[in-house]
Amino acid sequence: MPPPRRPKLTEQDRHDWARFASQITPLPGRAPLEAPPEAAKPAPVAARPADAPAAKTPAPLPSPLAVGSHPGGLDNSTWNRFRSGKLPPTRTLDLHGRTANRAFHSLQSFLHAAHADRVRCVEVITGRGSGETGGVIKRELPLWLNLPTLRPLVLAASHPHAGNPGSVRLLLRKPK
Repeated sequence: MPPPRRPKLTEQDRHDWARFASQITPLPGRAPLEAPPEAAKPAPVAARPADAPAAKTPAPLPSPLAVGSHPGGLDNSTWNRFRSGKLPPTRTLDLHGRTANRAFHSLQSFLHAAHADRVRCVEVITGRGSGETGGVIKRELPLWLNLPTLRPLVLAASHPHAGNPGSVRLLLRKPK
């Protein structure tokens, strides 16, 4: 297999290297590096014509997600079925006994895989936790769902039953 080809250096690259090399003190017994060429100046940046399209800006993140609150973009009928637990989950992820770091990575890969497979409803079991505010995973889950890598995937989150706060059902967005 032949070695990969190196890209050719531009005049700007050569000028930048020469300017950098001029600031270096050579080792004893070595000749100093060449001074930067005075004639080489950086090429001016061409202005974008007024009729040229602007670069695409990333889509803004959806509004923050809260477990149990009705999100925009979801009709009342679907929200009521989802909130009451009548919309069954297709997949389940149990995070019991995991560290927060392992639970986060499991959740991230689980949601990306479910979204890629066009799954609509999933359930994440965090457990109730032993403290007053619950366990670490239960407390962190809403924060994780609002991260820029996961928020675009999730449309809504709710507890499937008021008596089971250790489980959260997620309604995923339809892939575009």
